[in-house]
Amino acid sequence: MKQVYSQVSTSIPKPFVKWAGGKRQLIPILNENLPRTFGTYYEPFIGGGALLFHILTERNGQKCSISDLNSDLVLAYTTIRDRIDELISSLKNHEKNYRKDSKSYYYSVRESNPRSEIEKTSRLLFLNRTCFNGLYRVNSKGKFNVPLGRYTNPNIVNEENLRSVSSILQTSRVAIKCRDFEAVLRDAKKGDLVYFDPPYQPVSDTANFTSYTNKDFTDSDLRRLTELCNKLDSKGCKVLLSNSDSKQVSDMFSGKPWKLTKVQANRSINSNSKKRTGHFELLIKNY
Repeated sequence: MKQVYSQVSTSIPKPFVKWAGGKRQLIPILNENLPRTFGTYYEPFIGGGALLFHILTERNGQKCSISDLNSDLVLAYTTIRDRIDELISSLKNHEKNYRKDSKSYYYSVRESNPRSEIEKTSRLLFLNRTCFNGLYRVNSKGKFNVPLGRYTNPNIVNEENLRSVSSILQTSRVAIKCRDFEAVLRDAKKGDLVYFDPPYQPVSDTANFTSYTNKDFTDSDLRRLTELCNKLDSKGCKVLLSNSDSKQVSDMFSGKPWKLTKVQANRSINSNSKKRTGHFELLIKNY
């Protein structure tokens, strides 16, 4: 009996990229805050997809629609779903070359600009596994600019997880799109659940994080997001939002129907490990 259980438990899909603000450690709290029933699940800032994979695992056949403005990330989801064998073979090639000379190989891949979809996704996953702190960041020109990390034996291929992600994306009804978050308003209907996990507003002047896409998530984007949440609420959608515990965010959601909860969250990405703990963030919902 035990053996069967371990086989099942090892193949639960998990995020295939480490993403700033990733939600893996908050899944128990997010799960408690999900509505008991909902129609389609929408996630317009998909990032690492921790909550998506949790919902797909727990709710068999759940209809989902995920999107992001980061076209490389969206491509990674569709490539893992549709072309997993070719992707794994490309990653194995990266792993072999990295073992020979990690530093020079890392920087040559970072400088490269592959054309094929397989190589683009393979490059993103390779850099994410081997760069400093697993931080995905691009500069104002859209170039990935994170230095090499200090890893003795990074798990570059992570084949088992990639295959379980691929199979759950294939077997489930998941639409994957590259688009701005506001587009969700056209699709979401009464009773659907929309979860927003945008790049967070900085809680201090020094906390500003250079962006995941080369367009920063600005104050005006936050205002657009707040208006969108109110429009979705008036449509009868269930809305759940994660953001930083900042005065700006709590002021914007201070009225009805919004309920705000403070949750403790460790930051998996900070160069100083002492600064990774003791952070609070807000969970905001209308149900």
